[in-house]
Amino acid sequence: MDRTERFYKIQSLLRQRKIVRAIEFQEALEVSRATFRRDLEYLRDRLGMPIRWDATVNGYVLDADDSNNQPLSGFWLNDEEVLALLSLIQVTSTIEPAKLLALTTEPLQERLEHMLSQGKYAASAIRSRIKVSTVGRRRTSPEHFQTIADALLSRQRLHITHFGRSTAENTARDISPQRLVYYRDNWYLDTYCHMRNGLRSFSVDAIQSVGRLSTAPAIDIDESQLSKELDNTYGIFSGKTARLAQLRFSAFQARWVANEIWHTDQVGQLSEDGSYLLQVPFSDEQELMMDILRYGAHVEVLTPQSLRDAILAVAKKLVVQYGSDG
Repeated sequence: MDRTERFYKIQSLLRQRKIVRAIEFQEALEVSRATFRRDLEYLRDRLGMPIRWDATVNGYVLDADDSNNQPLSGFWLNDEEVLALLSLIQVTSTIEPAKLLALTTEPLQERLEHMLSQGKYAASAIRSRIKVSTVGRRRTSPEHFQTIADALLSRQRLHITHFGRSTAENTARDISPQRLVYYRDNWYLDTYCHMRNGLRSFSVDAIQSVGRLSTAPAIDIDESQLSKELDNTYGIFSGKTARLAQLRFSAFQARWVANEIWHTDQVGQLSEDGSYLLQVPFSDEQELMMDILRYGAHVEVLTPQSLRDAILAVAKKLVVQYGSDG
């Protein structure tokens, strides 16, 4: 068995038998005394597992009485699992502007890299071979993000000034933050807006200022209501009233779109001619139009007519803008 399997076995023996002699470890692990001692030292010194020699019982025990060093709860991973967890930490550090998890994940990452170094992968491969590109990401103020996250978790109300891109105006809102959502490489804050008396979603990068309100705690909205009002229609312009868009993609573009997830409730079907029919719910046309226009002539809006008309209006403007001088 490899070293990670031996770590599992050592912990299992200690939990099952409570007291384990050195010779019993050697027989169960099928290793020499020297190898067992090296494993034992690594578990205690590098991974912090509280294994103690008890002379009164002539064996090893897990020291569960030390409140600062409790026995580990089965957190032993093979090389592939360690690699996956390190990759997840790497991704998290890329999308997290305020490094909220850094104090927690950095010690864990250090331990995982120690574990990985004993196996067939090098820890440096995580940094050099796994890359997360966030090309469409907009800059978010770390200070604002930190304040928002703290208020969200401590259930405090916030006073924010938000820049509305469609109106080019700043508006002040008192809000009860409900959840942070990472969507398409950007952060959004789902809230209960006390000015509008309803649920609203704000782009965090468009928040110009943020301050805590200590006059009253944040109100909590049931997760089912949040999902019903904010999750069930297309994208960040979600709302209560949903319509269905039917799109037909060319056989060429179907090779990609057939594997894309536009919405959790979408319905897609490949046609005999190779084209792809996609049905997706939406409430506001703006974001859906941007996605449709990315595919140019390779997609046709079948329904609703209002969406067809909106795409046609954009197409006419493009013809004027790019039309030949002759």
